[in-house]
Amino acid sequence: MSNRDDLNRQVVAEFRANGGEMGGRHTGAPILLLHSIGARTGQTRVNPLMYQAVGDSFAIFATKGGAPTNPGWYHNLVANPRATVEVGAETIEVTARAARSDERGPIWTRQKELYPVFAEYESRTSRQIPVIILERAR
Repeated sequence: MSNRDDLNRQVVAEFRANGGEMGGRHTGAPILLLHSIGARTGQTRVNPLMYQAVGDSFAIFATKGGAPTNPGWYHNLVANPRATVEVGAETIEVTARAARSDERGPIWTRQKELYPVFAEYESRTSRQIPVIILERAR
């Protein structure tokens, strides 16, 4: 297990223990738990992610801290767009899709304004960071 796995486990535990409210460096940050199906393994993966509310949907950001590749959860959603999120004390079934070009710009710009660390992530990579929209399953 990596340090990232350990950190994710701690964040998931805190999220669930406090009904989605986070403390420390995550105080006030909108965090959700994404349950995706592994593209290769078929196993459920849980990743805590910051999100931005977009109407009744959720935008998430495949930053991977500015790494040159997309995170594993991104590949999982491409392979299996049906997923579940925990937001606060609610569990919601969602369908993932890439933000359309006309919606990506405003969402990404707003995220960088709200949380400047996202601009740092962008500056570390030459790839365009994907913005994924999680729409409530109908």
